[in-house]
Amino acid sequence: MSLTRESALNALRTVKDPELHKDLVTLNMVKEIRIDATAIDVTIELTSPVSPTKDIIVRDVTNALRGAGAVDVKVNFSSQARGTGQQNAPQNAQQNAQKTPQKNLPQVKNVIAVGAGKGGVGKSTVAVNLAVGLQRAGATVGLMDGDIYGPSLPTMLGIKGSVPKVNANKILPFHVHGIHAVTIGALVEPDKPLIWRGPMAHGAFKQLLLDNTDWPALDYLIVDLPPGTGDVSLTLCQLLQLTGAVVVATPQQVALDDAIRAVRMFQQLGAPILGMIENMSGDIFGRGGAEEAAAANGLAFLGRIDLHTELRINSDAGRPHSNYETNPVLKASLEHIVSTLAGEVSKRNMMSLPVIEGF
Repeated sequence: MSLTRESALNALRTVKDPELHKDLVTLNMVKEIRIDATAIDVTIELTSPVSPTKDIIVRDVTNALRGAGAVDVKVNFSSQARGTGQQNAPQNAQQNAQKTPQKNLPQVKNVIAVGAGKGGVGKSTVAVNLAVGLQRAGATVGLMDGDIYGPSLPTMLGIKGSVPKVNANKILPFHVHGIHAVTIGALVEPDKPLIWRGPMAHGAFKQLLLDNTDWPALDYLIVDLPPGTGDVSLTLCQLLQLTGAVVVATPQQVALDDAIRAVRMFQQLGAPILGMIENMSGDIFGRGGAEEAAAANGLAFLGRIDLHTELRINSDAGRPHSNYETNPVLKASLEHIVSTLAGEVSKRNMMSLPVIEGF
């Protein structure tokens, strides 16, 4: 059987993306095909820089192309900026044609807000471990401490007392634990309360996010928001078109009531909800409440994190990578959440692109 470009494309039309359930050619994910006799080199463009389905795609593409006559198959992956460069997910193809580029932070592919309806549910802990987990999976990640009233990142990242470098009047994010991090906690006196009214909080957040920070090119920017439904969340949604928001809750009903209020806030502001995470699951807080709330509201459930002493110790000591290296149960929980989140980002980004028939 002679291997040609057309026969290769026909073979790839039989390979479906495991999350989007359409074939790679229709989804316009096949970006390059190079054939040399019975050897073929194909490049597939992913919709999320960290994709949990890579191995499945490699297997299915390889099998399909070998069925078309290929002997040697090489599958490469690329990822384009489909997050902040597009508006929120449109409802139909006509709206797709009306998408406009995002002017702010064009070098960032995906902006993900991490919010919570109330404080004390471990939102910042989740944000840090999401950022580190995505980095461990191969992505370039930024983390912004947008919790300007109670910044926790200096402690959790082990940079308490450190002062960021400045170049041409721009703050250079700390490069720590493999991620690029900015926190207002490094710009104010330790233990000094930030007693700000709404306009001051809005201005400080905007300066830290856009005006005064020199962000590098990023696959993901995780923004740790203050708890509740206040000014900073509104400012973020006004400044950027979010890829989506993650809402963190503990399992008990009191926390879930506030978490759903946070969900409704993001929805009213036009930010897609990527899913809910249940933190501090088990023991005194109960188990399964966030998963039930997500199902009742038609939201994805990204996973749960049980109460682990190591998580508290590593957070206090500024050692987030240790959460992925010491306790296998904790590691599995965090990696599951990172993988599920990456999958939701992939689906969200594909929804904001026109489906193209052919190649």
